[in-house]
Amino acid sequence: MRLSEVLPADVHLPPGAKDVSVSGITAASAAVGPGAIFAGLPGAKADGATYAPEAIERGAVAVIVGRNKNVRVPEGVALIEVDNPRAVLAKIAAKLAGRQPECAVAVTGTSGKTSVADFTRQIFTALGHNAASVGTIGIVKPSGAIYGSLTTPDPVTLHATLAALADEGVTHLAFEASSHGLDQHRLDGVKLTAAAFTNLGRDHMDYHPTIEDYLRAKLRLFTELLEPGQPAVINSDGAYADEVAAAAKARGLRVMIVGTRGDALKRTSLSRDGFRQIIGVRSDGKSYDVELPLVGAYQVENALVAAGLAIATGEDTGRVLQTLRELKGVPGRLEIIGERNGALAIVDYAHKPEALAAALDACRPFATGRLISVFGCGGDRDKGKRPIMGRISIERADVTIVTDDNPRSEVPSAIRKEILSGAPGAREIGDRAEAIATAVAMMHPGDVVLVAGKGHETGQIIGDRIIPFSDHDEVRKALAG
Repeated sequence: MRLSEVLPADVHLPPGAKDVSVSGITAASAAVGPGAIFAGLPGAKADGATYAPEAIERGAVAVIVGRNKNVRVPEGVALIEVDNPRAVLAKIAAKLAGRQPECAVAVTGTSGKTSVADFTRQIFTALGHNAASVGTIGIVKPSGAIYGSLTTPDPVTLHATLAALADEGVTHLAFEASSHGLDQHRLDGVKLTAAAFTNLGRDHMDYHPTIEDYLRAKLRLFTELLEPGQPAVINSDGAYADEVAAAAKARGLRVMIVGTRGDALKRTSLSRDGFRQIIGVRSDGKSYDVELPLVGAYQVENALVAAGLAIATGEDTGRVLQTLRELKGVPGRLEIIGERNGALAIVDYAHKPEALAAALDACRPFATGRLISVFGCGGDRDKGKRPIMGRISIERADVTIVTDDNPRSEVPSAIRKEILSGAPGAREIGDRAEAIATAVAMMHPGDVVLVAGKGHETGQIIGDRIIPFSDHDEVRKALAG
């Protein structure tokens, strides 16, 4: 394609610039090849615009930078100065990739994104569509799963992934929209059919200065990326639901509320049948009894949001709700690892205050004995949440064991000390394998052990190394021992 064909409508070739053929676009100067567009993006440590000379040397035919960057280019190379180079990069990546699944839905929120995206994929699949999901656990598609992706990949990777999925015959896609991805315009250029909001709590305070900034980033999905008239599914039982609904209505979106205050899907009752839950749902004047083979009230919220997304794309309500009885939990999300002597061991990804509280609350109804909590906090991340999570565990669990998570560059004992400042009476066992083994050894009939924080992860980050480690494996080993 020619340069003029891939530029967004509000961006024009500068006077005198050649309209050349382009081979691709990248924000990494080292990845530039002949015919590429180089996007010099502002960064936390360096400004990508300073790498323009290297990109030109490697064959870049155009350079996109922010305004007033004092970048000089030789004759024959187009210098394109814009207000937001990140947004322009994403839109050009979309144009160059060209193909996307015909139906794409996105979900944002602090907790539940991964489950909602995967549940939506499962619903679409059960309804006969070739469906895929993209998010924290990776890419899951009809031909299998590729694990280990970022929540929202960079725009070039994301749009190349969408094109590849479309080429494989995927027609329906569900993906997570992280606050980082939204704030950095990684999703700009994706043609959305619908979007959803789960909830908002404390997270990523090392990136967003305030909770208001965090919310503002999430709201971009509804205030800028969805077009007026498109559906926005909102969980009425999630924090900040009213604020998101108001913003969606102001944009002119078709707001669909699900949950206990729902208008599209109203939850009228909830009961437990063993490890299954029975949800009473009312929609369009009809009542449904919906089976959900998962534990935890927040999984009910996630399932209804996923159902709402499927319905928002035009699927039949009754058929969608019927598929929920076959849903499978996402790896590391309230995942039952095993039982022993009438006691239960569960692994969950909860690594934020609200998520830990929700996971403990979800486990409590199944604990006729004690609820035993094992968790830690990651290093080089929001320090303010550490004592908060310690207090949550002490208040909601009967036994709390504070251990290491991913300490990264921090001193593990210092992280544990900060957690323990909010958790008087908690046990401290730094070695995570030992902490898990200790908790499992404590299990009596009726007890539930919740190991929280790492979920599906298969490594522990210590310093600059990733040590093989799996909560699943350690729990299974302890149960067998």
